[in-house]
Order: sequence, then C-alpha cells, then structure tokens
Amino acid sequence: MAELVLALDLPDRDASLRVLDRIPTVGWVKLGSVLFTRTGPALISELKGRGLRVFLDLKWHDIPNTVQGAVAQARDAGVDMVTVHALGGPAMLAAAKEAAGNGMAVVAVTVLTSHSAAELGQLLGRAEAKPEVEVLRLARAARQAGVDGVVSSPLETAMLRAELGPAALLVTPGIRGATDPKGDQTRTATAAEAASAGSTHLVVGRPVLQAVDPAAAWASLQGSIR
Repeated sequence: MAELVLALDLPDRDASLRVLDRIPTVGWVKLGSVLFTRTGPALISELKGRGLRVFLDLKWHDIPNTVQGAVAQARDAGVDMVTVHALGGPAMLAAAKEAAGNGMAVVAVTVLTSHSAAELGQLLGRAEAKPEVEVLRLARAARQAGVDGVVSSPLETAMLRAELGPAALLVTPGIRGATDPKGDQTRTATAAEAASAGSTHLVVGRPVLQAVDPAAAWASLQGSIR
C-alpha cells in the first residue's frame, strides 16, 4: 500500500510541530528547502525523536563529490530518504547511492510537476517536448545508476511502474483532491489514482496544511488509498 508523506512546507519549526500535534497518525514527513534553511538539521533530530520517518527533499544537483558528502551528512543525521536530480548524471547518482548505503533511500527527481509540456519544450530548446518521454528517459538512467527510485508526477506513475518493475520506489508529489486548486502544479491526480497506478509514497502538502481541519483532511486521504 502507498504511504502518505506530509510535506512540512511551513515557515518555521513551531508551525510544523503544531501541525504534527494535530495529526498524530502521520508516519512520514517531508522536510524541504524552505524549512530546512530556517531550522537546519536540528529539526531532523526532533522529528526522528517523535518516531517519524524523514524525507529530506533538497534536490541536490552538483558534482559527484559534493553530492556524496551531502548525502553522507543526511545519512548520519538519521534521514530515511533524500532527493537528487536525475540530470546530475550517472556518476553523481552512483556517488549519492554509495554514500547513502543500505539504510537510506535515494530517489531521483525527473521532471518537476510544475512543468507543462510547453514550458518543458522551452527549457529544453525544442519545438515540442513530452513530459512523459523525458520522465521515462531520466528514470531509466537513474535506475541504471543504482538509485532506489524516482520522483515524478502522478500522471507518469503507471508508465514507470510498468517500466521499472515492482521494487522501484515511486515518489509522487502533485496530489490534489478532485476539487482542490492546483496552484503551481500542472500535472496532478488524486491520492487514490496515484496509489492505484503504483506510487509507493504520496507527498501531500497544501491540501492538508490549508484545510480547515488538517486532521480530517489527512484521515480522508488515508481512507482513499486503503
């Protein structure tokens, strides 16, 4: 069964812990660049002290030696999963996985959920670009380099599950309810749709954090993927 990951896309430590106090059934949390820049690794220790699994989503993309060192620091801090960019290339991806060892998962970001086909074409300098084609190309390369899985929008999940097999981790942001505003994400789906397609981790932020009753919103998501 897919696991829900609460994205702590909040401004500071206190706001994050207040949300977690309201939703005691959370098992996974995502710590992204905004909150990590504010709190540093100290918050990782607090989250681990609460028995939570921590997904550190800093999307490293640098020379292999630098990424290897960053991943090693995350491993030593007790992080459970980290992101790197698939575009970093095979040497960088292999270095990341070597530093992670067997106790921490490394997943490679393919194409951001905010990119539409038109925008992706502009970024790649092509008249036409299909996100699913680029996602598949990058996912194949990432798995060949040895990482544990990939990050993509829910629209590519079924394709990736068929291509990468049952063992790959498929981490899926862009989770929205049928009537939720998409915000800056263009390629979205519901939690039930992503789970049915084969996602292993569903990353959810605004639909829960901005809900009138975050605990009820979280419970509804849990019910939808059972």
